[in-house]
Amino acid sequence: MRVAVVKEWYGGSCEAVEKYIEHFNTIIDENVDRQKAEEIFSLKPKALIVPHAGWMYSGFTANFAYRIAQNSKPETVAVIGPSHKFAFEGISVTLEEEYETPCGNLKIDTALSKDLIENFGVQNLEHVHIEHSTEVQMPFIKHYFGDVKVMELVYSNCDPAKLKNIIEYLLNKNVLVVISSDLSHYYDLKTANILDYNCLDAVANQDISRLEKCEACGKIGIEAMILASLEMNLASFVVDYRTSADVSGDENQVVGYMSAVFI
Repeated sequence: MRVAVVKEWYGGSCEAVEKYIEHFNTIIDENVDRQKAEEIFSLKPKALIVPHAGWMYSGFTANFAYRIAQNSKPETVAVIGPSHKFAFEGISVTLEEEYETPCGNLKIDTALSKDLIENFGVQNLEHVHIEHSTEVQMPFIKHYFGDVKVMELVYSNCDPAKLKNIIEYLLNKNVLVVISSDLSHYYDLKTANILDYNCLDAVANQDISRLEKCEACGKIGIEAMILASLEMNLASFVVDYRTSADVSGDENQVVGYMSAVFI
């Protein structure tokens, strides 16, 4: 079983997870025009970009994208995130059988994970899967997709073109791809907004040249997703952007968060 290690980032209990999500959705329902909401929440994304900080700071932004994606009805959700603890070459998948969440375990799609090992040279390095960038997504997935299967892919030093090929392969199956990334870290708010705009623009206009001035811990995943989207003629929409200052009030050192959907 893949055991959670940062439960406190999303409340630690199923009750806390559900309260968080209820709170996030109440904010959406009270602030989004009803007609616009009907249009937004009728979309069926094939892929998402979501942040991975503690839910207090980035949960609203991530939840917005997941709420849209619940219409997609995937058989498997593949979560792709950067390694924060271990440096290594390439991409790893876990072959554990289940992933723990406070509201019940999710079965891991080991067959598809082994498929990636056999056909794309993906590795199985279990120690690198103690990773918050992927873990904080799992309670959202359990809430919105129930007993769907999941895959966990963690990358470090990885060619975006290789990851792009994997993403295309997954998108051609009934797999929802989730790219996990935060944006700039610990700049003042004005500087963070300038840097993050490059990331937002890169995603909205599917222009990887704009990523040169984008600071994101999951930039490899973002670039790979844009490349795959261009290849498959998907449309991209930035759903939400904010920084930690929206919660903390501290504008001196902020972290940026974005969510986006690919249709």
